[in-house]
Amino acid sequence: MIRFSYVCFFIILIAISSFSCKGNSDNSKPGVAPPATEVKVERGPISLSVSSSGRIVSNLDVEIKCKASGEVIALPFDVSDKVSKGDLVVELDPVDENRNVKKSQVAVSSSDARLNKAEQSLKIGKIDLENAKRKAKVALDVAQSRAEDARSKTDRIRQLFEKQLAGREELETAETNAIKADADLETALIQIEELKTEETALELKREDVSLAKADLESAKINLSIAQQRLDDTKVYSPIDGIVTERQVQTGQIISSGISNVGGGSSILTLSDLSKLFVLGHVDESDIGNIKLDLDVNITVDAYPGKTFKGKINRIAQKGVNMSNVVTFEVRIEVLSENKSLLKPEMTTDVEIFIADKDDALLVPVGAIKTTHGKSSVTVKNPEGQPEPREIEIGINNGEMVEIVSGLEEGEILLITAGEYDSEWRKRMESMRKNGSPMRGPGGR
Repeated sequence: MIRFSYVCFFIILIAISSFSCKGNSDNSKPGVAPPATEVKVERGPISLSVSSSGRIVSNLDVEIKCKASGEVIALPFDVSDKVSKGDLVVELDPVDENRNVKKSQVAVSSSDARLNKAEQSLKIGKIDLENAKRKAKVALDVAQSRAEDARSKTDRIRQLFEKQLAGREELETAETNAIKADADLETALIQIEELKTEETALELKREDVSLAKADLESAKINLSIAQQRLDDTKVYSPIDGIVTERQVQTGQIISSGISNVGGGSSILTLSDLSKLFVLGHVDESDIGNIKLDLDVNITVDAYPGKTFKGKINRIAQKGVNMSNVVTFEVRIEVLSENKSLLKPEMTTDVEIFIADKDDALLVPVGAIKTTHGKSSVTVKNPEGQPEPREIEIGINNGEMVEIVSGLEEGEILLITAGEYDSEWRKRMESMRKNGSPMRGPGGR
C-alpha cells in the first residue's frame, strides 16, 4: 500500500533540494541539467474523496400540539422515553368540554322533539284535508243534483202555468226553490275553493318539518363538534418514536394549536430514530463529483476511532450562499449496525468517496507534466537516459495519480526537483484558492 503524507512530501522535497546542492559545482552552470530523483511505478490503492462537516438528524421529527386549550392533567412520558403509536402522550382537563357535550346533547333532544311534533301536525293536516275534500265533493254533488232538479221542476211548472194548468203561487214556489238550490251549489263550489287555502296551510306544515329537520341536523353537528373538542383534550402519538423534547409540565395551561394566532403551545417532540441521516454541506467546486449511493465514512468527536458507514441518498438541487460561499446539502443515510450510538444534532465529519481502487498503477502527482491537455512523464530507458512518454491518467487525488495506460509496473520515472516543487506549489495554491479541505494520502 502506497501512502504519502504531507510530511513525507516535505521530506522528499527537502531531500531533493539537498541533493541538488551537493556534488559537482558545475551543476549550477548554464546548460547543465538539474539533478533528478528516481520514482518507481508501483501498484497500490487510491481513492478520491471530498471531506465535509454535517450534523445528525432523525428520520422524522413530529412536534406535538393540542387542538384544545386548557390545563395539562396528564403527561405520561419524559425526555428519552420510548413511545408507541397510539399511546396517550398528553391529556387536558375535560370539565368544560364535558359540559359543552351535555349542552349539545340537550339541544339535539329538543330539536328531535320539535321535528316529531311537526311531523305529527303534518300527518294530521293531511288527514283533515283529505276528509274535507271528500265532504266538499259530496256536498257539491248534492247541490248540483238539487239545483238541476229544481230547475227542471220550475220549467215544468212554468209550462203548466202557461197552459193555465198550474197556479202562480205554485210557480213562484218552484222558482224560489230553484234559486235556493243554485245558492247551495254556489256555496259548495266556494267550499271547494276554500280547500286550496287548506292545501297551502298543509304546505307550510311541510316547511315546518323541513326546518325542524335542519335544526336537528345542526344540533347533531354541534354535538359532533363538542364531542370532537372533548376528544381533543387527549392527544395520542402518531408514530413510534422517542421523546426528544418536552416543553410543558403537568398543571400548566396551554393554548390551542389551531385557534391561537401564535400557533399554540408546543408540548412534545417525538423523533423516529429507526433511520439516522447526516446532513452535510459540499462545496460547489466538488458537487459535480457527488452522486447518489456513494460510500461515506462518518466520524464524531463523541467516539474517537470509530467510523460509521453511510451512503448518499439525496442531493439538493439548489445551493445555499453563505458569505459568498455556495454549498449544497447532501443527505447521507447511516447504515452501520452501531448507528444507535449516534444522536440527533451531533456534529460529524464526513468523507465522501468519489472513486476508489484497491490495485491501481500509481505515480506521484509531481511526476506528471501536462501540456495542451495531454499528460506525459519522463521515463528512465534501459540505457539510463531520460525518455518522455505520453500517458493516460485516471484518478487524481492531488498526491497520487492512477496511470491507465502508457506505463508498466516497475518502470523508473525521473523527476527533477524543480518539477516536483512546481507541481506541489501548484496543488497547494489551487487548494487555497478553491477553499478545498486538506486530504490525507490516498484521499483517506
